[in-house]
Amino acid sequence: MVLARPKILSEADGDCVGIERIHGRSPVLLICEHASNALPAVFGDLGLPNEALSSHIAWDPGALAVARILSEALDATLVYQRFSRLIYDCNRPPSSPGAMPETSEIYAIAGNKDLSPEERLARTDALYVPFHDAIRGLIRDRRARGQDSIIVTMHSFTPVYHGRERAVELGILHDEDSRLADRMLRAAAAAPLYRTERNEPYGPEDGVTHTLILHGLSNGLRNVMIEVRNDLIADDIGQGVMADYLKGLLQQSLDA
Repeated sequence: MVLARPKILSEADGDCVGIERIHGRSPVLLICEHASNALPAVFGDLGLPNEALSSHIAWDPGALAVARILSEALDATLVYQRFSRLIYDCNRPPSSPGAMPETSEIYAIAGNKDLSPEERLARTDALYVPFHDAIRGLIRDRRARGQDSIIVTMHSFTPVYHGRERAVELGILHDEDSRLADRMLRAAAAAPLYRTERNEPYGPEDGVTHTLILHGLSNGLRNVMIEVRNDLIADDIGQGVMADYLKGLLQQSLDA
């Protein structure tokens, strides 16, 4: 007997994928997997208090705002996930325990506990598959019209994690292909506005380069993951300053 899959998104929830500047002329293709803390209506609050749902466990605060400023400044296409990573973390493959986490930092996520194979598959089909299919489609269409694609994923991280303060302010992350990251790190060293480090506060060993591998490495495209400490982009001013700095790093690195 084949069990029916739970329905994840209602008509009122809308599409899980947001795309802006679809015809942007820049080679940069911006991706924001953790853009939102919104939950599809069927999940309620997942058994979590409001303070958890507004915190970094549910999304990357400020990441979408910075990505949008960059998108406008560079005339770059932006793709983002419209629902919280607590339902499905689109920077993790379906086989990863972190794709639908049962715990995150100090919080137990009751609504994710003991998910059945059917429930996991339903979330994968509703959120992960269309998100990454949309990116594949954009890359395919850009290639068909002779436009290069450079994968840049935008994230933010909390200044304190498990009680430990993080001194790093800006992380430039990469997997096996470090071409773009190397250039950005050299540009950052020449204009050290923020404490910038390679593969911090996470790195490939933490499983955070899934999107880079899926769309960058597999296609031979230059790629980089940007991690910004979220206290630096908590307001419009901080977001604007960071976006302007990142724009400079990217432009210098691409010109090189």
